[in-house]
Amino acid sequence: MWAKHLNCAKLQAHIAKLRKRNPFWQLVGSQAVQDICQRIEKAYQLFFKHHQKGVRAPGFKKVKKYKSFTLKQAGYKFLGGNRLKIGQKVYQYWKSREIEGTVKTLTIKRTRLGELFMVVVVDSVSESESKFETSRIAGFDFGLKTFLTVSDAAKIESPQFLKQSLNAIQKASRQHSHKQKGSANRERARKHLVRQHEDVVNRRSDWFWKLAHKLTDKFDVLCFETLNLKGMQRLWGRKILDLAFGEFLQILGWVATKKGKQIIFIDRWYPSSKTCFHCSHVLEKLDLSVREWRCPSCQLLNGRDENAAKNICAVGASTAKLGDVRRARACNCCLTLESPCLMAGEYVKKVITKGGSKFGWDLTRST
Repeated sequence: MWAKHLNCAKLQAHIAKLRKRNPFWQLVGSQAVQDICQRIEKAYQLFFKHHQKGVRAPGFKKVKKYKSFTLKQAGYKFLGGNRLKIGQKVYQYWKSREIEGTVKTLTIKRTRLGELFMVVVVDSVSESESKFETSRIAGFDFGLKTFLTVSDAAKIESPQFLKQSLNAIQKASRQHSHKQKGSANRERARKHLVRQHEDVVNRRSDWFWKLAHKLTDKFDVLCFETLNLKGMQRLWGRKILDLAFGEFLQILGWVATKKGKQIIFIDRWYPSSKTCFHCSHVLEKLDLSVREWRCPSCQLLNGRDENAAKNICAVGASTAKLGDVRRARACNCCLTLESPCLMAGEYVKKVITKGGSKFGWDLTRST
């Protein structure tokens, strides 16, 4: 691998000459074309760096499959009445929220149905600092049978939206494959198939956002286990794709950041399922089919997911320097920083003062 490719600056200079000869290339701003060259450069750099991990080199993309273009300082102008001017044309748009701050980039994205969306990137907006006097902590164990098992014994089941709509998607796919290529009927069938997939994506995303707000309203510190989702996908395939746990963590991170909540990830190799929460005894082996096991040391019957969630909460609390929660067993009065009540899932966050200056919790990720 010689890592040789067309330099970004040379590519931009070559396209600049083409723009002067071809009026079609001048319909969008010059920065949009420059951004495409930067995307190609970034794709090649990722390929040279991670080609052994399955990352492929960028390939040719048809015009109708190109989904977005980006404008930076020039080429657009926001007008009054939710109107946007790009080039010589004025477009009406609907905005989901007010645009705050200075606009840095404007990206126009096109879906497979032909719908256009506008993505605006602004500079940093000041966020109000969140302060907690009384808070709750919980650990969450992800599973195939139960989407999330909470350390307070609550269970959250996934609706599995892809499984619900699988028959409709398969029927739409068969109808699309039977149509003649290039015909109007095939295009209508393609859009119908895309709508079926988008319905699954939208319903799943809506459920994720509502669940993220529900959890962040109930808990201030949320502890998860670092998982190898790619490896799990190779083992269980469509089941992992339907649960989309990685997408949920991303949405939960956005909501937690906005609300000032904390998300802690414990080490991937910590034996959360094989460790007895009561006495810390670690089993040598525990098959995935075993849902309950009795500890040979303390003779306590542990549920696999419930025990793992409690251990994740304990390790997460230790990572956030909230004390050792293993000492707190079914107790409703231990609401101190050193011994929080895990069964109630609560702790008191005290303001620590040292030398007249206050400092908060250490939120470094567990490694």
